[in-house]
Parts: sequence; structure tokens; C-alpha cells
Amino acid sequence: MRANPLQPARAENARDSLSEAGLGPVHVAIIMDGNGRWAKARGLPRTAGHKRGADAVKRVVNSAGSLGIAYLTLFGFSSENWQRPESEIRDLLGLLRFYLENDIAELVANGIRLNVIGDRKRLPADTVKLIENAEARTAANVKMVLTIALSYGGRQEIVAAARELARECADGRLEPEAISEETFARRLFTAGTPDPDLLIRTSGEQRISNFLLWQLAYSELVFTDTLWPDFGHAELEAALATYRSRERRYGAVPA
Repeated sequence: MRANPLQPARAENARDSLSEAGLGPVHVAIIMDGNGRWAKARGLPRTAGHKRGADAVKRVVNSAGSLGIAYLTLFGFSSENWQRPESEIRDLLGLLRFYLENDIAELVANGIRLNVIGDRKRLPADTVKLIENAEARTAANVKMVLTIALSYGGRQEIVAAARELARECADGRLEPEAISEETFARRLFTAGTPDPDLLIRTSGEQRISNFLLWQLAYSELVFTDTLWPDFGHAELEAALATYRSRERRYGAVPA
């Protein structure tokens, strides 16, 4: 189930050129948090928060495209979220199906490729079919790669990659000494996608919650008090401005 997204043509050398210009990021990842608190503050059911959160997804996808972001990864549903009440899970999956059935044409028109990562075995069969159809319909798009993490956990992803490497070694297809960071990364769900430059988490929480544990090793982190349903273009621009104000050294001594 590893992802193998098409690299956006305009982003092949984007990281270097944007870095030289003091711009970027190329890849933004977002932990979308706060739907429930947004609804509670207004005396509404959690479902209302999730619906407004879905509207925020559409706003941010459009904003990311206009701001030149080549890769956008959204944490939609974690492996731990399966512990939530069955009614809430049903509502969330219903919103996902609605999106997959009604909004894919807009992604096609805007040149956005959809990529879904996570454990699809736990998702309903009809939802998986809709995901596969959406990925196929957008496969040729090169303006931006939109990755949605569903039924996803970072530790589970790393364990799955380790198991695959172990099987390859046991079968004689790979020598243990040949395993490197690069070979390991190619077994992750995100294979073919550059690591995020920037992680944004909404709602004031300051943790990464088992999201992209390997990939976020050198990402810049921005935490905002804004609840996800209220997050939009201005908030995204503010996070990008914070990112651009920082010096990324990757462990090196500043010049």
C-alpha cells in the first residue's frame, strides 16, 4: 500500500530554487485538529464541526495551490481514531465518501493529484473503491500532489516497512548491509514524495500524534491556536511566513 505519487513536473528542482530565493516550502503537512472543540464552543454536535472542517480542507487545498505549494499532506484519520464512537466514525467516513464522489472533478480541473496513504484494510470496501477511482482519475495531474492520511499511524508505517525489508532479506533479495535510509524510505507509504519542509498543527496542541514520524525528522514545526474549521488562506500564509523567517541548518553550524 505504499504511495508512489507522480512528482509534479514543476517541482523537480523546486526545493533548491526556492531555498536559494529564501522561499518555500515545497511540501507542507498539516494535522487538522479542533473540529470537536469548534462545535462544542457553539453548542453544536461534533458532526457539525467535521462538516466545517471538510469545508476548511477545500479552502486550504485551493490556497496551497495558489501559493505554489507542490505537495500538501493532510492528517485526516489516524489509526487511533478507530477508538472513537461508532457514530462519529460513520459520520467521518460519510463525509469522506461525499468528498470522493462530488469533489474529484474539481481536483482534475485544478491539476491536483490525489494520493491516499494508510491501512486501507480497515476501511469499508465501498470507500476503498472510491479512493482507487479518485486516485486513477487524478493520476496524470502535475500541479500539486494532495496526500490524505487515512487510518494512518507513523509507528505502524515504520513497522510495515521493516517487515518488508525483513522479508526481502529472508528471501535473499536484499543484503542487510545494503539497507540505508534511502532504501528504508522507499518502503514507506510516502515513497516518491519529498519529506515535509513544514508541519502545521491547528487548535493549540503541540505534539505530532504519531504522524509521519520518519518524514518529519528535519521539518519546521508551526503550532497555531486557530481551530481547524477556522483555518484558511490568511492562516496558511502566516504559517509560511513563520517558516520563511527561520534558518534551516540540518544540524550544521551556521555560517
